[in-house]
Amino acid sequence: MDTLILGKKDVQEVLSMSGAITALETALRKNFSMPPKVYLDVGSRGDFRAMPCFQEPYCSLKWVNVYPDNSKQGLPTVMATIILNDATNAVPLAVMDGSLITAFRTGAMAALATKYLARENCSVLGLVGAGMQSRTQLLAIQEVVSLKEVRVCDARPEAAQTFASEMAVKTRAKIVVVPGVEQCVKGADVVSTITPSRSPIVKSEWVGEGMHLNCVGADAAGKQELESSILNRAKVVVDNREQAVHSGEINVPISSGLFKENQIVAELVQVVRGENKVRYSPDDLTLFVSTGLAIQDLAVASMVYEAAKAKRIGVTTEFV
Repeated sequence: MDTLILGKKDVQEVLSMSGAITALETALRKNFSMPPKVYLDVGSRGDFRAMPCFQEPYCSLKWVNVYPDNSKQGLPTVMATIILNDATNAVPLAVMDGSLITAFRTGAMAALATKYLARENCSVLGLVGAGMQSRTQLLAIQEVVSLKEVRVCDARPEAAQTFASEMAVKTRAKIVVVPGVEQCVKGADVVSTITPSRSPIVKSEWVGEGMHLNCVGADAAGKQELESSILNRAKVVVDNREQAVHSGEINVPISSGLFKENQIVAELVQVVRGENKVRYSPDDLTLFVSTGLAIQDLAVASMVYEAAKAKRIGVTTEFV
């Protein structure tokens, strides 16, 4: 039986942000089985994560690393491989590069959070951090919001400038490089934080009523980008309650006694399915805690596999 091997260029050829958002929204509306991700700590270098999922007719497993200092070696911070199996007989259908899929599905999830939680007529996006994920945050959020202005900042000013130059041709919005987090956040309608910070960099006084925040950077224990007091002002929605408590933006405030698990309003899947309404007023402050879910990987990887098969892209081999 053939197994399809898809490298990065193969994945790029069939992957689109609009397709990723549609695939993910569809997947969230259906039943799926997904144990919490497993972390493998490798000390100061970073960690690996194993992320399995089952949703008919597929099973998937993503093996992904986060190595913050990889940029010093000219390597990506995040690298991933995804295995897609036929759920009926366990045959490996595909082995594919998962790095681009990880970036796209994370952006797509933030776009869905923005679609369902942000107030109407948003036009200003603030991006705290200017790495790879900031690029896909912009590509995704502009699919659900008519952006007029995108503000970006980074601890390395040259990274923000590079982002602006590269992304100017990929958006109709005006991209503005700002000197710091305050200028990025204040007055924005939607803010995505995408840094590896382990201490708060977003102050409560900068966060206005009615804003929507996508907290993406805090994806492991000990990471925190926002002052804890912001959480107590906001309607907090998580991607997965168990993961968020231990590794999302709320993990440090919970361990410090500054936020309680019962303050979580909903999981995003409940909102997408219409089981829980979160925003009732334009003045509501909403906050989405993203830790990354295996169903996101399965949804986008299956879309890539089916598109690649249809276009006869990739190389086939036999494992079985």
